[in-house]
Amino acid sequence: MHSRPFGKTGLNRSEIGFGAWAIGGSWGPQSEADSLAALHRALDLGCNVIDTAAGYGNGRSERIIGRVLRERAAAGKSENVFVATKTPPAPGIWPPSPYCRADERYSETYLRANIAERLGNLGTKKLDLLQLHTWTRAWNRNPTPFRVLRQLQHEGLIGLIGVSTPEQDQNSVIDLMRGGWVDAVQVIYNLFDQEAAAELLDVARECGVAVIVRVVFDEGALTGRFTAETKFAADDFRAKYFEGDRVARVLPRIEAIQQDLAGTGYTIPQAAIKWVLAHPAVSTVIPGMRNAAQAEANCRVSDLPAMPAPLVERLHRHNWRRGVWYGGK
Repeated sequence: MHSRPFGKTGLNRSEIGFGAWAIGGSWGPQSEADSLAALHRALDLGCNVIDTAAGYGNGRSERIIGRVLRERAAAGKSENVFVATKTPPAPGIWPPSPYCRADERYSETYLRANIAERLGNLGTKKLDLLQLHTWTRAWNRNPTPFRVLRQLQHEGLIGLIGVSTPEQDQNSVIDLMRGGWVDAVQVIYNLFDQEAAAELLDVARECGVAVIVRVVFDEGALTGRFTAETKFAADDFRAKYFEGDRVARVLPRIEAIQQDLAGTGYTIPQAAIKWVLAHPAVSTVIPGMRNAAQAEANCRVSDLPAMPAPLVERLHRHNWRRGVWYGGK
């Protein structure tokens, strides 16, 4: 497993991390045995970044991660695993509207209570990275929540501070990076959604902000496993994400990517990861891993040679300006 600098923090972290949403729920049936096996296998292969959130199974993902880290410590494994988690805004409109107030959705009282819950679930006294789990451009002129987080950082409850970009306006975090408010940003960046390359990634690099890339497989489409018969369970969030004719619209675009990859030796998921890692601003990419086989397949991509520049450029043509699918039709 290769490592990369994590922004200007002085840390080096694995370039492939563990996306821990699915082990918390919302992706259809998930056994705890598979979740535990996936985490252990990824860590065995040198992955040392895990990304989770309060909202992943109402803390279930965090609790599973805490259990695995305790098991490995008890087994004498002296690993330096970096766990990033997220605090959502207090209940209200998601994403926050332009009329929401930061001091109401992320008040000091709320942040302190929520962070205490994160610490309890993970079984630790300090969070390696706490990310606000969405943002709005409306708060950029007076980013009060980050002043609170800096105080909590000073108190030793938080190591690094970050924000997970809102899907509808990822560029809203650019001012935060330039203002020095964040140590890391988590962004959507993949073969279909390449907008972050227009400005956001370059600004992160200029400001020394670490970049965690999520949704590298476009919620499963870029694994190449979808067919015209693909259906999702009622409790799988993708039933909404890919509602209506969306799978049918994805399939010819996947075929076009396959044509570009012919003779390269890359599978579609391998190419999806390697293409993201080709951007120098990217610190780590966090594909979801639901079982040991997925952990093996994703982590092993780090061992493959870097994607040749001509192929990186050729794949630019798959940028798909389709709007935002998260809100449904």
